[in-house]
Order: sequence, then C-alpha cells, then structure tokens
Amino acid sequence: MTARNEPDEIEDSSAPLIEHLAELRTRLIHSVAAFVVGMIICFTVATPVFNFLTDPLCKVLADRGQDCDLIFISPQEGFFVAIKVSLLGGFILSFPYIANQMWRFVAPGLYKSEKGAFLPFLVASPFMFFLGAAFAFYVVTPLAYDFFLGFQQFGTEGQALPSQPEANQPGLSVVFQGSAQEYLNLTVKFIVAFGLCFQLPVLLTLMGKAGLVSAEGLGAVRKYAVVGILVLAALVTPPDVITQAILFVVVYGLYEISIILVRRVERKREADLRAQGLWFEDEPETETDPMMKEFDDDDR
Repeated sequence: MTARNEPDEIEDSSAPLIEHLAELRTRLIHSVAAFVVGMIICFTVATPVFNFLTDPLCKVLADRGQDCDLIFISPQEGFFVAIKVSLLGGFILSFPYIANQMWRFVAPGLYKSEKGAFLPFLVASPFMFFLGAAFAFYVVTPLAYDFFLGFQQFGTEGQALPSQPEANQPGLSVVFQGSAQEYLNLTVKFIVAFGLCFQLPVLLTLMGKAGLVSAEGLGAVRKYAVVGILVLAALVTPPDVITQAILFVVVYGLYEISIILVRRVERKREADLRAQGLWFEDEPETETDPMMKEFDDDDR
C-alpha cells in the first residue's frame, strides 16, 4: 500500500509546480510579445528617436560653431543603429507591461502585508531608473562631450614648420567626424549606467526592510563603499575625470540617502513591534558586569 501511495503523493505535490510553470511561461510569452511590439513601433520611428539622442552632441557642436554631422563607416551601420534604437525604445515602452506581468505572477504568493511592502519598491524602481537616465542624458552627457571635443585641433593658415621657417604651411586639423554607431553606444552606456546606479536606494531599502542590512552596518562599511564606488565609476564611464567625478558624487550621495531610508525603515519596524508589545529592550550590562567580573576572577 505504501508503494502505491507514493506516486500519488508525488503527483499531488507536483501538480501545483506544473501550474506555476505554465503560468510563468504564459507571463514570459506575454512579456516577450510586448517587447517585440514595442521594438517594432520604435523601429518605425528610429530616425526621430536617434535625432533626439544626438541633441546633447549637436548643442555642444553648435556652441563651437561646428555642424552636427555623424557618419556611417560601414554599409550596414545604419541598419544596426536602427536596431539598437529599437531595442532600447522597445524595452522602455514595454517595461510597464512586463513589470505588471511579473507582479501578477508573484503577488498571489504574498501575504497582504507583503504586497503592501513590496509594491512601493516596484513602483519606485522604474521611476529611479528614468530619473537616472534623464540625469545622464541632460546633465552628464553634454559635459562629457564638451570635454571630449575640447581635444580637437584646428589648423590655421600661415603656420611655419620648424624645419622650414620661411615656408608658409597650413596647420594640422584634427576635428570630430563621429560614427553614428559609436556615438549611440556611448550615449546608451551613460544612460544605462546612471539608470542602474540610481537603483541603489531602492535595493538597499528593500534589503533593509527584509532585515538583510542595517543602517549601522551600512555606516560601518562606508569607507569600503567609497572604494567600491570609485571602482564602479572607473568601469562604467569613459576615462575622463569629469564623468567619473560626477558618477562618484551622485552614487555616494545615493548611498548616504540609502542609509537614511534604512534607518527610517528600522524605526518604523520598531514602532510597529512596540505597538504589538513584541519589542524588548536589551538588558543593561552595567548591572551584571560587577557580578560577571567577580565570577571571572574566581575562575581564574
């Protein structure tokens, strides 16, 4: 009888898992379909979107009296630029729907209190990403391109060469003729890097709510966080001091904000436990220290 019941027990226990996997597959199919639709929409307007992304560069060039002309250095480059614009735009357009699908898959397994705690972070995450992306596009990118284009060299008529002091030679000109694909890669790198870095308060606050980190612990490792942020700034930004300094200041500021948010979460948790009568203060050690010291002396 035991041998006959075992397969039934396994089947009964595996049925919910199969249902969850089937639901997960449905959610993933819907998410991929939404991404493809968003990508197709963005592909039809790839040129206006790319022109919008080139706005920081064009403003810097206009201030220098130069034309904003990007070039294709290979026949297929224009197609790949449109594809990359479509991928980025499709993800941005479909992200709300994808997040909704994720939430509908996870929510049934959460308690009501857990839903109320998790939902604000689900809303804050895309908001902080778009805030970081906007900061990168409107603040960091113009400063970076102004720094890079400062290394151009414009030749002047009448410059004499040292070997031929009497000759009237034109000076050497080294001016910007940018590749559209290289510009798009660098701009998207800025946007994604700052968007992800702005997730730091959301991540640490969520970890603090789950009890994985504490405000005291984050403050204790502050010096290690500074080193980690410096390494991050060196890895995700081009090798120029301006963007690296901006990213360091911003991310370190977000780290300090995260400590404040985690401390608020801890105070709220303490207040809730006190209201329920479940909070117990640690016993003061000053009353027991003399007795413990006497015992220790006797043991010695």
